[in-house]
Parts: sequence; structure tokens; C-alpha cells
Amino acid sequence: MLTVTDLSIARGGIPVLEGLNLTLGAGQAMVLRGPNGIGKTTLLRTIAGLQPPLSGQVDVTPESLVYAGHADGIKPTLTVTENLNFWAQTFGNNDISVAMGAFALGPLAARPAGALSAGQKRRLGLARLLVTGRAIWVLDEPTVSLDTDAVAMFAAAVRAHLAHGGAALIATHIDLGLSEAQLLDVGPFRAKPLDIEDFDGAFL
Repeated sequence: MLTVTDLSIARGGIPVLEGLNLTLGAGQAMVLRGPNGIGKTTLLRTIAGLQPPLSGQVDVTPESLVYAGHADGIKPTLTVTENLNFWAQTFGNNDISVAMGAFALGPLAARPAGALSAGQKRRLGLARLLVTGRAIWVLDEPTVSLDTDAVAMFAAAVRAHLAHGGAALIATHIDLGLSEAQLLDVGPFRAKPLDIEDFDGAFL
């Protein structure tokens, strides 16, 4: 479903990771690990097609992938139900019941999204994944602002997605309890620092 070959990426023109390879198939999850600032977000954005790589190749069908970053992607003036209906219809889906149930959003259905707590907004943002119909979830720190119960909801949603033949690539610092997930430490792929003489290289 997703193959990354000899990928090198940059942030602000500065190389951050190089020579990275990974493969993700149906029913598989992979968790990315590494210190803050090493390039996990840049890697996910590159895989999602939001920025070009320096070199290497990402083989994936664009229509099979959905990316969720740090922003929740919700409209504050719309209710929880209206937000999910908006995203469902955007992706050609008319059923939001599974997404509502998976993240316990029923009691919040009529509440404007702008009136939700940070954790509730995050749950609503993650619920969008379930209405997209996309097979590959690419997720950057998805559990930010979630309490223990909500993290368990998210992990259960990922397991259900994998059980139905989906795949997930997740950057996170916490243990999601996904024993079936592969772990990839991106530390060994840290790019070599630019030589001081290579001043122009920082702006390519």
C-alpha cells in the first residue's frame, strides 16, 4: 500500500533525514520514534504529498491516503454533527454513526465545536478519519490533548481500521498499546550536517 525508497527530506532547505526506507501493507501499523525536531513531521508531510522530497521515492496512490497533523481541522461555528457531516460528504460518505460512536461524541452532537474542550476537539478531529474511507492513515502526534480514556478510543479505532485492511503510519511519543505495530526509529537516518562551505545549499 505504501513504499518509501531511499528518501531524503529537508525542512526550510536544510536536510533532516536521508536514505530512509519503509514499507506498509494492508492491516499493518508503523510507529515512528525519534527526538523532537529530528524530522518526523517533515517525513509525514512528504509522504502525504504536502511537500516534495530532496530525493528518493514515495509509492502510494494519493487517493488512498489521509493525513492528520497538529491542527484538528474543525469548523468552530458548526456543531459536532455538522462538522462530521461536512467531512463525510466531502469524501462521498453519508454515514457518521461509526465515527460518532468510536469517539463517544453522541452527548456532544449538538454542541458547537468552538465550545469543546481541547480533548473533545481532538476526538472530533480524529473522528474525521473514520468518515474519509481512506485506507492509509498518516498521523502526526494524534493523541495530543487526549486523556487516558480517549487514547484508548483512538487505539481501538486504529485496531478496527487495521482489521478491515487499512494501514496506519503514526508519529507519537506515547505507547498506544498497539503490540502489532512495527517501530521505526528515524534517528539513524538523520542527515549529515551541511559543510560550512555549503552556504548556498541551505537555500535550495
